[in-house]
Formats: sequence, C-alpha cells, structure tokens
Amino acid sequence: MHPTPSLPALLAGAALALSAFVAQAQAPAPAAPAAEPYGIALEGYPYPYPVAYLPVSIEGRALRLAYMDVAPTGRARNRTVVLFHGRNFPSSYWQPVIAALAADGYRVVVPDQVHFGKSSKPDELPASFDVMAAHTAQLLDHLKVDKVDAVAHSMGSMAATRFTRTFPARVNRLVLAGPVGLEDYRQYVQPVPRERLVEQEMNLTPEAYYTQLVNTYNPQLTREQFWPFIEVRARTMGSAEYPRWVRSYVNSFYAMWGQPVVHEFHLVRQPTLILVGTRDRTATGRAFAPPELRERMGLLVDRAREVAARMPDAKVDVFENYGHMLHLEAPERFNRAVLQFLAAS
Repeated sequence: MHPTPSLPALLAGAALALSAFVAQAQAPAPAAPAAEPYGIALEGYPYPYPVAYLPVSIEGRALRLAYMDVAPTGRARNRTVVLFHGRNFPSSYWQPVIAALAADGYRVVVPDQVHFGKSSKPDELPASFDVMAAHTAQLLDHLKVDKVDAVAHSMGSMAATRFTRTFPARVNRLVLAGPVGLEDYRQYVQPVPRERLVEQEMNLTPEAYYTQLVNTYNPQLTREQFWPFIEVRARTMGSAEYPRWVRSYVNSFYAMWGQPVVHEFHLVRQPTLILVGTRDRTATGRAFAPPELRERMGLLVDRAREVAARMPDAKVDVFENYGHMLHLEAPERFNRAVLQFLAAS
C-alpha cells in the first residue's frame, strides 16, 4: 500500500504539471514541412483538365507543347475556341473561362506556348510570336480543327494577333483582353541587357514578385485570390533547374519588346472585341523607360480605341475600375461579353 502524498507534495506536483502545460502551450508550433518544389515544366502542379503533349520543334530542337482539349458540356455548337495565355500565368488560369465556354457548347483548346507552363523551356532559343502561331496551327492540325475563335489575354494578344494575321482563314472572331502590344515599346525603352534581366529575375523573392505583379497589373483581387499565382513561381524556385526557367522566361521579354504587332492591327479583317480595364497600365519594359516617357506608356483605354478605329470591324468594351486580370476580376461580365460576341457570328 502506497503512502498518501502530503498536501505540500500534491501542490508542488500540480504546480510542476501546470508549468509544463504552460510551457508547452507557449512553445512555437512545429514548422510546416516545406512544400515540394514544382519542376520547371510545372511537374507536380495540377491543371483543371487533362493535359496532353504535342511534339513540336524550333530550329531542329525537339520540344513538347502542352495543351488541354476540353469538350463542350452544353449543347455542342460545333465550334472551337483557342485560348492564348499571358506571360506570367500558366494556361490553367483560364479555368473559369473554359468552364463558361464549354457550358455554352464550345470545344476549348488551351495550349501552353513553348517557354511557358507545362511546355518545354528551351532557354537557348528565342521566344517568337511567329513560332507560337505556327505551333498553334500545328496543334489544330493534330486535333483536326479547321477554324477557331481566338480569345487572348495580355501577351497572348500579341500571339493571337500574329496567328490571325498568319492564318486568316482559320480565325472566325478575335477577342483581346487586357492586351499587351497596343503600342510599339521600342519607341520608349532602349534595349535591356539580357544579363540584367536574368539577375533581376533570379533575385526576386515571392513577396517581391507579388509586389511587382500588383504594381504592374493593378488587379482588383485580394491577396488571397492572387497569391496562388505567386505560389506557382515560388515553388518553381525550388527546382534545381530554376536558372534555366529564368533564362527561358526572360526570352519572352524580347518577343514582347522587339516583335510589335501594333502595326498589323489594321490588316486584321476578323470581327474583333478588345476588353480593357481603366486601372490597367500594363506596358512591356515600362520600368526601364525614362521617367518623361514612362507615364505615356500603358494608356490601354486610349490605345485600344486608337487601334479599333484603324480596324475594319472592331469595338472596345471598357471595364471601369478594373485592372489587367479581367477574366478573374469580373468573371461574370467578362464571360457574358465574350459569349455574346462569339454568338453574334
């Protein structure tokens, strides 16, 4: 039979237990394990629809073009829409638009152009809108699609415009949202050394990247809504091949700066809808322009109206108080505008 502990001993034991409990409660929680890095072709990052790959080439180099091919979920219209992504986003960010188009009966083809998303990252090869146009046509041939409607965002507007100019018989209607390329950036920005761009991108932290995109695009989205796009790059930073990703990514700057399409818009015969937000001031290389020229860049509403006035059949839809990411900032209005425009043919 064990002796009954004395009251002082009981109090001392209780105090010791309480002290241990308090210490445990005040101790910092164990750090969450670091997220697994993504590969530079976004291995490990899920897309909203199945991804397939088409063998393509540039200058004899064998590459892969990733794409989603989404069947209509509504009554089929026997029409196909191709979506052209922007520079800082994988094609998966089109998910709300894909769903709306598919529900309205469209087949939706969504490639990641080479240098982007889940496609190859040939850092030694330049990015080219002519190549993007050719790869898009090759993909449509592979899918046995003759004619499409083209819907594009940001840098994708330059690729879609070049595709429309190169293969006019294959495009029914053209939509340009938050378009980059409404001006010739060489008029404002001198050539920027490649080494400077690579160093700048390599030094970006996730927080700095977030700040850069917010300052550039002025998206009317909360931090929580926009951060997933930052996380994609943040987790890619953990890849051993991240320096190659950066070099491939930098190549696209020179395409946007040095391959203008603004001089071609008057030759586009297809009905065209240009969607712009009044808070959007996106312009390639604006940060490198002299201060006296910087404020003249990225006046998207003015430039869109000028471009549309030179085109045979174009109109501008202005989104008041919205920024660069219209299909995410105002999804219902964006989808309604696009669907009504496409249905008018």
